Amino acid sequence: MAPVPQSDTTNEDWMSTLPEELWHIPLTSLAIPGSHDAMSYCLDITSPLVRSESDALRLLDGVFYCFTRPVIYKWATTQVKDIVEQLQAGIRYFDLRIAHRPNDTSDDLYFTHVIYTQLTVVETLQAVAAWLSDHPKEIVILACSHFEGISEKRHEGFIYSLKKVFGSKLCPRNADITLRGLWSSGHQVILSYDDQAAARHNVLWHGIPYWWANKASADELLQYLEWQKEQGRPAGLNLTAERCFIASHPQMSLQSLTMANWECVRRWLEDQKPGADTSSLNIIAGDFVRLVPFCSIVITLNKELLKKEPSNGSLEF
Repeated sequence: MAPVPQSDTTNEDWMSTLPEELWHIPLTSLAIPGSHDAMSYCLDITSPLVRSESDALRLLDGVFYCFTRPVIYKWATTQVKDIVEQLQAGIRYFDLRIAHRPNDTSDDLYFTHVIYTQLTVVETLQAVAAWLSDHPKEIVILACSHFEGISEKRHEGFIYSLKKVFGSKLCPRNADITLRGLWSSGHQVILSYDDQAAARHNVLWHGIPYWWANKASADELLQYLEWQKEQGRPAGLNLTAERCFIASHPQMSLQSLTMANWECVRRWLEDQKPGADTSSLNIIAGDFVRLVPFCSIVITLNKELLKKEPSNGSLEF
């Protein structure tokens, strides 16, 4: 694979350097690069399986642990760079799947993708808050979901922690989510919280649907996304391998599968357009976002908006 262009290492302030003509456009009309299962770079290979995994996998993992764990790890890992490096690359949407570990007597929460992460949620979000303080014109969308093993009491405790970590950076629902509006208010975090507990807190937004094709080939993935654009905007530009595929391709990993299909995905991505139309691209999340010029391609798409008439756009994700 060709080296990543230098432009992919200089996107950490891309929102603040957009042309002034785009400052009044809702974030829903911008092309925003995202990270699918953003925290899977720090999975703990020795952790338990998440509660939602099937009994069959749990039994197999218990009997053939030394075989299953390396396979789980290489297919569950979707990112190889940490969250600050992803921010520096230009990622502004983070898919964060959160859970409480079984038999853990503490209130610590972790991220998940089949297994749990090494880093806790709060320490990770503290790093995001610190980065945002150094980049006051950059806006992030944090999509928190899944919440396995989290009771109502733990939800309230976690929400209290979120408010403490981000403070006035949290953007309330129904605020002006244009760049100009967010800059003037000092809000930098749109926090999507996919649980009914969010209704009681005006700084938590409803869950953002994440559309994914569950396909292992670029052709099938892109066919799904084209169909999905008729229903609403696509979010997941990531390949997914089912267990039969994994078993029949023992030498592959999710990373090698993604790299093998990248050029086809890239051509489709370069042909997309942002805007207010339902068929336009808005948030789109990918895997291994620092290994390919994903962010630069998505950010560059915003130039297309300079050719369009101003739009009021919906404020709903």
